[in-house]
Amino acid sequence: MRTHRFRTTALAATALVAALSLTACAGNEGTKSAGPAPAAASAPAATGTDAAPGPAASETAESSASPAAPASSGENTAPHSATTKAPQATSAASAARTACTTANTRVTVTQVSRPINHLLLTLKNTGSGLCDAYYAPHLGFDGAQSVFPILEDSKPQAVVTLAPGEEAYAGIGLTGEPGQSKLYKSKNLRVFFAKRNGSTYDKPATLKLPAETSWDENGFVTYWQADRATALTF
Repeated sequence: MRTHRFRTTALAATALVAALSLTACAGNEGTKSAGPAPAAASAPAATGTDAAPGPAASETAESSASPAAPASSGENTAPHSATTKAPQATSAASAARTACTTANTRVTVTQVSRPINHLLLTLKNTGSGLCDAYYAPHLGFDGAQSVFPILEDSKPQAVVTLAPGEEAYAGIGLTGEPGQSKLYKSKNLRVFFAKRNGSTYDKPATLKLPAETSWDENGFVTYWQADRATALTF
């Protein structure tokens, strides 16, 4: 009985080994069937000289792409060039800007109906660049030794700058309160232009005054104004 059992057990074990062998063979055959696919995929790489141009072409593409960086850099430098030119243009404009003088302006004097006993000075830029009408005109009636009083209350917030063809204005109050001072009659008026530092240029504009112009020492002249109405409000 024991021998029969041993033989039965041995046969069962043999059958189990055979079954496992068959399963392993089947697995190996499955693995072998998938083998050709990678071989086919790797076939072009095995073609030697045909595979070589691949990396070279890639390197050529990369090397040809690298010069593109300086090209974009060149475009970026354009605004820098414009920026460097801007200060030069500003400097040129500043160089063309000067004080208003007899050399680059024309000044006229006219009588006005309102306010009474007032004259109006009109300054026109006849030059080709900007000019600044600094402070107030310094006035001299005929041979008067002293400068006509300047009305400090008329000082504007900023210096009046004139482009070519533009005008500035100054009002002249000829007298103070009637009967308080001696009246003087004059035929001519000298207009001296102020520099930036407040001093005046030596060469004045000489104007002919309206007939019967009279003034006294209580009169005044305003600072240069940007508009006619403001110059005549004092």
